[in-house]
Amino acid sequence: MSLSLDHIVIAVRDLERTVADYQALGFTVVPGGEHTHGASHNALIVFADGAYIELIAFRRPNPEFRWWRVLDQAGDGLVDFALLPGDIVADVAAAKARGLALEGPTDGGRLRPDGERLEWRTARAATSDLPFLCGDITPRRLRVPEGDVRRHANGALGVAGIEIAVETTEVSAWRYAALLGTAVDPGAPIALGHDQSVTLLGPDRAAAALAARGEGPVSLTLRVAPGSAIDDLDPARTGGVRIGRVNA
Repeated sequence: MSLSLDHIVIAVRDLERTVADYQALGFTVVPGGEHTHGASHNALIVFADGAYIELIAFRRPNPEFRWWRVLDQAGDGLVDFALLPGDIVADVAAAKARGLALEGPTDGGRLRPDGERLEWRTARAATSDLPFLCGDITPRRLRVPEGDVRRHANGALGVAGIEIAVETTEVSAWRYAALLGTAVDPGAPIALGHDQSVTLLGPDRAAAALAARGEGPVSLTLRVAPGSAIDDLDPARTGGVRIGRVNA
């Protein structure tokens, strides 16, 4: 299947401060709202390629949820990312047929500040080296705003790639192959839609990240307009995230 990045999740302790930091860096940030379970709220940075960054903070402790546990133990930073399925039921069935165990699809939702209720379905593997799938029930444009909110004063256009810390590149490469239905080379970037990619980093390249946060995303690269105003992005102002850039 051909999947593209849907969104990248950054968990933070102070959502208001993180939003202000990203705005000061030239990003357009829009309020997301309250999740259905009431334990978290978020804000979004949406790009022209349709991918977005989700900044999420928790209203109360949620020790059963891996995102909260990583935030609690290791501080602000990347905790997950999602791919956009064409048909989540069919895509999950296909991945299972290739030998990958997935949970779901499971219903989820969020209430926007304007009162619009959003609904989606997710499916995920038991291991955090893989992304989850996030497919919409309500129209995606309600969850992922369109128009001027996708323009950023600093010239950011989209997500070029994301790096993932994994315990064993060969094992994770097999899992990605099962999820995507394509051959995966453990030592090469894994191609997604919209000219995006995932790169697997083993313990030789990501030992510190694995020790601190376990398997999962460790950095991302944005695609920017030539002459972009984006300077070096200090992780202290990006919710603990290393963000690189490449020219479009």
